[in-house]
Amino acid sequence: MTTVAGAHADPLHVLREYRNLAPWNLRDLSVVVGAILDASAVTPINAAARAAPSERTIRFYVTRGLVSPPEGRGTAATYSYRHFLQLLAIKLRQMEGATLAAITKDMQDQTGDVLERRCAQVLGASLPTPDRLPLKGAEGMPRGRSGRALTAWLTRDAAKETGSPTTWRRIPVTRGVELHVDSDHPLARLGSDENGLAESIRQAISKLLPHGS
Repeated sequence: MTTVAGAHADPLHVLREYRNLAPWNLRDLSVVVGAILDASAVTPINAAARAAPSERTIRFYVTRGLVSPPEGRGTAATYSYRHFLQLLAIKLRQMEGATLAAITKDMQDQTGDVLERRCAQVLGASLPTPDRLPLKGAEGMPRGRSGRALTAWLTRDAAKETGSPTTWRRIPVTRGVELHVDSDHPLARLGSDENGLAESIRQAISKLLPHGS
């Protein structure tokens, strides 16, 4: 499942797209969750808590019982979608100023559905789809299954943007101004409401022009 850029997607549905990237190794889990928090501008109120979870921090959370133990041990250890949700929930609670003691109490016996809904609600529209994570270069890109999936998404989008023909809709706005909309853009699905869109643009243009122009 992919989300059309600009559409008002349900954050819960967007969050569930990340299940396709699981399982993660420790590094990849750290990279993906850190990128989501960075894109969502999540910063803990507690100055002692880092915004992005490091590998060492995740191990600490496991020993404290905040994050469930991974499958396997050492470099073979893998982390599931539930681990992903637990880590996101911890950081979002820290954003609200909660202490680790309070978070540990809150996390006890929390089902995956509850964690999922809570994370989606807090992140809201700021939650990026997996193919729009702010991952830059080889150092940022996950190396395991996550990396392969993200690379496939990005390659597909790049090919769409540069290789395939694009259909545009032309919407007259006012004399000398015409709006061109990619047929894949959500605005292209307005149908009969094109007149309303044109009127909104005319009003915006009138505010930009000097008085009397």
